Amino acid sequence: MRTKNQYVLSIVSVSIVSLLFLFTREYLDYNVIGYLLLVLVSLLAIFLDIYAVLLAAVLSALAMDFLFIKPYYTLHIETAKDGLLLFLFFIIAMINAVLTFKVRKANQLAHAKEAKLQTMKLYNTLLDSLSHELRTPISTIMGAIGILQEKPKQLSEENSTKLLSEMEKASLRLNHQVENLLNMSRLETGYIQPKMDWCDLKELVYKVLNDLKEELVNHRIIVKIPDYLPLFKLDYGLTEQIVYNLIYNASQYTPQGALIEIGVDYIPDVNFEYEEGKVMTCKITISDDGNGFPEDEIHKVFDKFYRLQHSKTGGTGLGLSIVKGFVEAQNGEVSLENKEDESGAIFTVAFPAVVMQTNSIHNDE
Repeated sequence: MRTKNQYVLSIVSVSIVSLLFLFTREYLDYNVIGYLLLVLVSLLAIFLDIYAVLLAAVLSALAMDFLFIKPYYTLHIETAKDGLLLFLFFIIAMINAVLTFKVRKANQLAHAKEAKLQTMKLYNTLLDSLSHELRTPISTIMGAIGILQEKPKQLSEENSTKLLSEMEKASLRLNHQVENLLNMSRLETGYIQPKMDWCDLKELVYKVLNDLKEELVNHRIIVKIPDYLPLFKLDYGLTEQIVYNLIYNASQYTPQGALIEIGVDYIPDVNFEYEEGKVMTCKITISDDGNGFPEDEIHKVFDKFYRLQHSKTGGTGLGLSIVKGFVEAQNGEVSLENKEDESGAIFTVAFPAVVMQTNSIHNDE
């Protein structure tokens, strides 16, 4: 609030309260009115700067003398008792104003310090993660390039192919981490503006699985998508990143040989709602038979930079927070739960998307 406005607020507040008490001065002792004016000064000290609060304290003392201490409507004081009372009121109002203001400033400084410490903690977490997640693929790429440059003739065609394959894997991993950082930056700045268009989620899922074929080579994959799944009006790029991050997360944090199941369903039933007035028509599920999530940490997994306790090294803790941001950008909901009858977890993403039926379109596959 501007300084000028604070002074105006001080004057108006004291004036209104004094005029209200003016009609009750025959029934209330002026000592009580003095206490109430002190409360007003304390309340103003919570919100205003010190000079505006001191102005309120001075005006309160003047109002006490002029309106509530006899003789009324003069600044004259007849008795020493009333003079001492007014003097003490003024001193207490000033001290009260200063102390309340200092307490507020101390709280603000404490909150700022706490926020700074939290920021530093997040910064260190991100820095530690990036030092591993970015350095490893960069080292792989640089090492492979060095070998190819120094010993091009000594390498067999098979070894050259292996080096190029490793470089490709490292490049994709590096690109994934950079994409996550850029996407988080877009979410933080509110830059995300979904571009809705008709999406074939079956084609999208298989594209993501092809992009992640190296990460999924030691996993069993099951895709459950109806043959005549309708088209959904979604942002293709955001939805692709959502599915990519969820499957990638499952590939990284489940044991080798674990089953990852991807399902996409059209929900025509209007009773399928996540909240009042939002009818979900599209549901995507990514489940696995891994170890699941600790029950006391499930509510934290979508937080930025959060990584499960006792999880393996590496990872920036951004993937699932980006999923949540991209889902909510499309007015959807994402949830996580552990399976009830077996080990593993289920991520469920739902969108209130407009649907285009494709039942009449012939499937050539």
